[in-house]
Amino acid sequence: MHELSLCQAIADTAVANADGRDVERIRLRIGHFRQVVPETLQSCWRMRRSDGPLARCELDVEYVPATIECRTCGSTTTLDQPLLRCGACDGTDVALVSGDEFLIVSIDVTSALASEEVN
Repeated sequence: MHELSLCQAIADTAVANADGRDVERIRLRIGHFRQVVPETLQSCWRMRRSDGPLARCELDVEYVPATIECRTCGSTTTLDQPLLRCGACDGTDVALVSGDEFLIVSIDVTSALASEEVN
């Protein structure tokens, strides 16, 4: 279950970039070839964010399909399986267009530092 270590890396990056503020939302883009199980990722995230600056942080994930472009016939194919073959000509001279991403797209933080909040 590599989702737990992914959540730890996401949390570490978010907290390091939040400059002492609470993190409200993290947006990710994850490609199909990263083999991340969506339900497991969200479950691990709920465990990881339990307290501190991530206590109420939501994780929004855009899952990107694996897409290839055939160098032989120019067709673009969205893959259901990790087989790098053109859906039009069955060729193997292909380039991966999408599906290998793992990006933190944005981190939304509160507008004030905790120490600056008015009681």
